[in-house]
Amino acid sequence: MRAMATEKILVLIKPDGVRRNLTGEVFARIERKGYVLENLAWQEPDRDKLAQHYAEHSGKPFYPGLLDYMSSGPIVAAVFSGEEVIAGVRSLCGATDPTVAAPGTIRGDFGRNWGSGRLENIVHASDSPESAEREISIWFA
Repeated sequence: MRAMATEKILVLIKPDGVRRNLTGEVFARIERKGYVLENLAWQEPDRDKLAQHYAEHSGKPFYPGLLDYMSSGPIVAAVFSGEEVIAGVRSLCGATDPTVAAPGTIRGDFGRNWGSGRLENIVHASDSPESAEREISIWFA
């Protein structure tokens, strides 16, 4: 039997999700799964904060567009906790590409290619305990 691990995760409702008034729906899905909301903040991040968050993508062709997109409007940042919350929330989010994300997932139900030339997929969720710790420290310093 696998040991359960209580974890924390950073979830960001990206500018497209905030613009479309999906913040409550996304967080409600996570809470209905049984995860606990520990912290919440409405933020208008500057490029320095976004560069810190997306440091691993620096130098990649999509990086400038990613920073433009993520600074195009407010973001809602949240910390959730629970047993294996990272795997659970990432499963709720669905595939990064909303065009192929499964129906029933956040990205599958609310995301699509809007023809903007950049990936607008509603939500970000930390992918590991190490990433969660680093990201939470950026958004909730």
